[in-house]
Amino acid sequence: MTHRQRITMIVVTLIAALGLGFAGAGPASAAPSAAAPPVAALATPITGTADNGSFAGTFTPSKFVTQDGNLLATGVLTGTVSDSSGAPVGTVTRDVSMPVTIAAVTCQVLNLVLGPLHLDLLGLVVDLNQVHLVITAVQAAGNLLGNLLCAITHLLDGTPTAGGLAALLNAILALLGQL
Repeated sequence: MTHRQRITMIVVTLIAALGLGFAGAGPASAAPSAAAPPVAALATPITGTADNGSFAGTFTPSKFVTQDGNLLATGVLTGTVSDSSGAPVGTVTRDVSMPVTIAAVTCQVLNLVLGPLHLDLLGLVVDLNQVHLVITAVQAAGNLLGNLLCAITHLLDGTPTAGGLAALLNAILALLGQL
């Protein structure tokens, strides 16, 4: 396995384990960037409301950059602006930079319920009432075991959907190719 393949697998595991969320909008320009094509498999829904209307659309990242020590996702924001009655007012297509945040997520690793147990072993009697054992992994920066267990759990249950693992791998490879 080459160094690039190892890095790709690490990135895929981290993204599957940590999940990327985007919050807030940064500076915007009038037209989408032609430098790096957006990766549709990583499109994230963006919604917002105000007193006089709402916005619903998607943010599709094309590259990741650092600015003043913060990780930013740069890409195309597209969507529809609606007035307070819900009628469409217009559409938006702009290049934006958004801070990348890692959401703390949990996944259930084990849920074991044992009924009452009565053992009589040569005069030694053990009575155990019901036992309910729940093991939960917490995904967050620095939680290596939680991140790993959630990634493995999601690999076995078919997550991610929307194109499957192959689409996610292709999207990660496209982003790595832009580095």
